[in-house]
Amino acid sequence: MEDSRRQVIVLSLVEKMETKGSWCGETHIQKSLYFLQEMLKVPTEFDFVLYKHGPFSFELRDELAAMRGNLILELHSNPYPYGPSHSPGQSADKLKQLYPRTSKEYEQQIDFISNKLSEKRVAELERLATALYVTLEEGLDESVKTRGRMLNKLKPHVTIEQAIEAIKEVDLMWEEVKELLN
Repeated sequence: MEDSRRQVIVLSLVEKMETKGSWCGETHIQKSLYFLQEMLKVPTEFDFVLYKHGPFSFELRDELAAMRGNLILELHSNPYPYGPSHSPGQSADKLKQLYPRTSKEYEQQIDFISNKLSEKRVAELERLATALYVTLEEGLDESVKTRGRMLNKLKPHVTIEQAIEAIKEVDLMWEEVKELLN
């Protein structure tokens, strides 16, 4: 997918997350885009690796910086304990006008993810995104307990109980996604 179309998807996600109560920090964007790409098959083609707080894309970090540099996104400071948040910049509308079909094409998927993840806290997002990562690695056929233990092994600060709950939540999302995509 070309960079401009990818940026439209990122921008649409940020806009939708904002309306759903997210402060749109980088972690929220990273984890939401991971779900959008890996669970809902939106072809943004970012490479994600398992990192400190779950799946992370250095390419996406660079894309966010480029979008800020091109005034598509703005970065705002927030009072402690929150980090900075992203919002549409002065060039956002111009980009959307150039690619009106892109945001429409993926609107259902963006709505789904923003409804599910926008109000989550960073720790919840880490657990859920890592649960998705483990599920993609191990497969849905592997038991919830086995995947929960794998998540706990990758992220020892996440208790087995929290890991199993995250796996269950991801499994429920998979069921909803099947209905959405069919």
